[in-house]
Formats: sequence, structure tokens, C-alpha cells
Amino acid sequence: MPRSTRYPLTRELADGTAIEIRPIAPADRTALAEGFEGLSEQSRYRRFLSPVDHLSESSLTYLTEVDHHDHEALVASDSASGEPAGVGRFIRIAAEPKIAEVAVAVPDAWQGRGVGTALLELLAERARDEGVETFRATCLSDNLEALHLLESLGPERPLSSGAGVIELEVDLSSPMRAANPLRRALREAATGVLAFANPGSGGRRT
Repeated sequence: MPRSTRYPLTRELADGTAIEIRPIAPADRTALAEGFEGLSEQSRYRRFLSPVDHLSESSLTYLTEVDHHDHEALVASDSASGEPAGVGRFIRIAAEPKIAEVAVAVPDAWQGRGVGTALLELLAERARDEGVETFRATCLSDNLEALHLLESLGPERPLSSGAGVIELEVDLSSPMRAANPLRRALREAATGVLAFANPGSGGRRT
């Protein structure tokens, strides 16, 4: 499994907090469930685009037992306490192997601190390593923070919009855009919540 970055790695957030980021493992099952509990009702809706009360046992298995090729997931945690700080993942679309759906979720207590930015940037790097050239993402059209996060990765192309939801693709083949101070501030203020287009299956395409 080629990787341009060696994991685990540490990132320092703008407020000085250090987080550790690494690929997810089956042993993260409990932490993932606890991280889900750290999402407010609004954040859960933004992530799944529908009301979700809990993650089922089958969902936890699917979300933690990944192959790190067609399905990659990175988890972030507080370096000092181990507290879950976020999870991001991409899942390759079987019929379009150069495209992957991307999703990021950050507990409310960690939102606005740059965790979503760090996860998304590293996911883009991992995706390129695995031959993915495009991210496809779905989010609420009023979630400007998530849109700013995606915009930082590369050129965007809207696919569809309606009922308050927008789907778009981001070209990962171009170098990441350098952010000016205002854009960087917007990115660091991001809520860090992106969804899959097919929330009922956790993004799985069959």
C-alpha cells in the first residue's frame, strides 16, 4: 500500500492543540461510536443528510474494517488525551474507479479548529496514492464551510443541486491551491462535516 506520508503523524492546530492522525483500524470501533455520540443533531444531519440516532453494529463493522485501497479512513485524536477529534474517509465508486466519494465528520467540540482541513488534505493525498483523481462530495447548500474546504483541494465542478443539497466533484490532479489569509481563515473555521450521497449504506456502492 503506497503512502507518500508515514503514519501516524502529528498536526498542530491553530490553537496549539496537537492531534494525531492515522488510518482507522477495527480496534477503533468503540472510539468511532463514541465520536458519533459527540456529534450534535445538526452535525449528524449534515453528515448523513437524514436523522440518524446511532450507528448499527453492521455500520460500525463496515466503517472500521476497511481495505485502505478502495475504502480509506483516517482518524484524528487529541495527542495528549486520546479523545476522538474526527474521522474522514473516501470510498471508490466501483463503476468509476478514478472517482471516490468523500466524507468528513468532526465532533462539535472540535469543530472550527482545523481538524476537518487536516483530514481532508491527507485524504486527498491518500486518494492520489491509490489512483483516485476526483472526489465527489455532497453537502447542504448552506454549509459554506464545507464548500470552502473542498474548494481548497482543486477545481470544482457542480453536478446537481436541489432541495437544499449540492453534489459536486473536485479535481485532485491539479496541485492544491495556495490559500490567501482570508481563505485560510474560512477553512480553519470549517465545521468539518461532509456527507456521502448514499447515507443509508455509509457511501457503499454496489
